[in-house]
Amino acid sequence: MSARKALGTVDLCFLGTASAQPSSTRNHSSIALRLGGDVWLFDCGEATQHRLQKSMIKMGRIKKIFITHTHGDHIFGLLPLMASIANGAGGMIDDVEDPREQSRNDGDVGGIEVSLRKVSAVVFTSSLRHKPLEIYGPLGTRAYVRTGLTYTHTFLGAPYVVHELRFPTDPPEGYQIGLAHHSYELPNGRNISQVDGVWKGIFEDDAVCVSAAPILHSVPSVGYVIQEAPVPGKIDPQNYIPSIERTKTPMSVMSRLQQGETVTLSDGTVLHGPPRRLGRKIVILGDTYDPSPIADMACSPDLLIHEATNAHLPSIDPTTKHIDTSESVEARAKSRGHSTPQMAGAFATRIGALRLVLNHFSPRYPGNDDVDADARRIMEAIAALAREHFSGEITCARDLMTVEVNLPQPQSTNH
Repeated sequence: MSARKALGTVDLCFLGTASAQPSSTRNHSSIALRLGGDVWLFDCGEATQHRLQKSMIKMGRIKKIFITHTHGDHIFGLLPLMASIANGAGGMIDDVEDPREQSRNDGDVGGIEVSLRKVSAVVFTSSLRHKPLEIYGPLGTRAYVRTGLTYTHTFLGAPYVVHELRFPTDPPEGYQIGLAHHSYELPNGRNISQVDGVWKGIFEDDAVCVSAAPILHSVPSVGYVIQEAPVPGKIDPQNYIPSIERTKTPMSVMSRLQQGETVTLSDGTVLHGPPRRLGRKIVILGDTYDPSPIADMACSPDLLIHEATNAHLPSIDPTTKHIDTSESVEARAKSRGHSTPQMAGAFATRIGALRLVLNHFSPRYPGNDDVDADARRIMEAIAALAREHFSGEITCARDLMTVEVNLPQPQSTNH
């Protein structure tokens, strides 16, 4: 477990909110979670880096990328983004020649081995200077990244590592693609097996823990749970200062009390710091027609992000088929591995979510509802469908929208 300062501000920027195909107002799927100074991406659809350039997020802050599943609309933007983050280029990097060209010049196997050793030395030096970009995803993520970088002759200026979340039905050896590690791929990527049907603590430090669980889709798909560690309770200095001043105790003791510690003063007075309170909990689901396998792990989140690809809006959406009903739209959505707003609302109620953000909309639903009245009417109708099954706060995501996640309200304490 690594050390990290308290998270402070936590928010999510929706970089892409479309399903299947982008539209003029919605990009392919990607969400940026900002944890203090770091940024973690969840999915990385085509042109994610273009959306990043229009946002307030600094690309260099991206430390981890979590892929929910390997459908193209969730992963096609990963390789270009990696190249941009790490200043990638074909052929040359840090004055080390492409070993493929060097081997042609040397004309023998020894030549390429020498050149590869040169590149490996650069990778090792780079890994000392830079923490690797960490990528998490289901089986196929590693093969996709390694193959794409190799056959596009992309070298990177910093290392990366891929950790795969393995399903019980996955082949133990993974996908055998016949390619050696990319020159900037670190060899310590983990193959993480399920325990009791889930992946607990795939990443954890002093401030936050990430766990994952399968969710049902047309291909293996994953949902992620981000749990902040307990945070210091709210402290009222007036409950402590009189005793501290009376005993001439250094005022610096307040920092220990703020952390919830118990302090005994020189006259025997015992001061108890406020109890630590629950940190924030965020659940981010990929594509799914039934997220039941993650329900227990996802219970009581401050924020749930759930897809709502299809909706039945007969009086509002002009593309609605006259033969459709709510039941037929739901059946069609499920058959394609997706959900409706009602299904999202029902799951939010099931797990006791405080807030629900609907995401991953069909491209026929416009994403400019902040400036267009017709679009606003459609998105309000979609939210109303979810509200039939969920009484908490509901938001329909649009590209470049930011949603802040505040700490739960502290409970009153007595001293």
